[in-house]
Amino acid sequence: MHRRLALVRRPSPKLADGIVTHIERSASVDAGLAERQWEEYCRVLEDRGWTLLEAPEADSCPDGVFIEDQVFVYGDIAVLCRSGAPERRAELDGLRELLGGVGYRCVEIEAPGTLDGGDILKHARRVWVGSGGRSNDEGIGQLAAALAPLRLAVTPVPTTKALHLKSAVTALPDGTIIGWDPVVDDPSVFAEVGYLSAPEEPGSHVVLLGGNSVLMSAAAPQTAQLLRARGLDVTVVDISEFEKLEGCVTCLSVRLRG
Repeated sequence: MHRRLALVRRPSPKLADGIVTHIERSASVDAGLAERQWEEYCRVLEDRGWTLLEAPEADSCPDGVFIEDQVFVYGDIAVLCRSGAPERRAELDGLRELLGGVGYRCVEIEAPGTLDGGDILKHARRVWVGSGGRSNDEGIGQLAAALAPLRLAVTPVPTTKALHLKSAVTALPDGTIIGWDPVVDDPSVFAEVGYLSAPEEPGSHVVLLGGNSVLMSAAAPQTAQLLRARGLDVTVVDISEFEKLEGCVTCLSVRLRG
């Protein structure tokens, strides 16, 4: 049996200099608090049976903690992304060797393609990719080609109101898509699997921990109540310092095997 592995990366001392695109840089980031919040996030993963695989530290990369943007995995394939933000491409350093070492076949997105992992939402055998922001048509095409041996269909989704697709929507354990309506371009894209409106923006971001367990931000108490009423086991974490930089719970890890 495979271990349940989760890829994470410790925050950079330069975290406060991270890129913001769709929000105002209105609050200072407390680096010490961010470190403590990251450690608590990691502790929750470990408590739920996940073994942490720590990426090489990237102290010169302010956004390096948002590890999800660099890697997408499905089956034994790891797609190493090529960020639409050129200043983030150094975050890939060391990831091919690390992922190869735990059995992944690595495929790299190549120029002129761009692809951010935060734009890729998967559930069961469905893959949706945000188009219009950090990820371009060439990058999405290369992703589709990489996943073709697995017979997966890749569906581009217009994403113009949020940084990434997963800044707007994520999937619940039963496959229902939960989203924050003001930044979802077209909810009808998800009609076939079901779409649920989150009552709070941070409520549209959930991490699947296995079974009916999910992890979400403490900043969305109404959504947590809604999901508990649907029978989900909800754990909340405070990630306020990362939310100041357009980060969310999904950005901080890649669940490699579950």
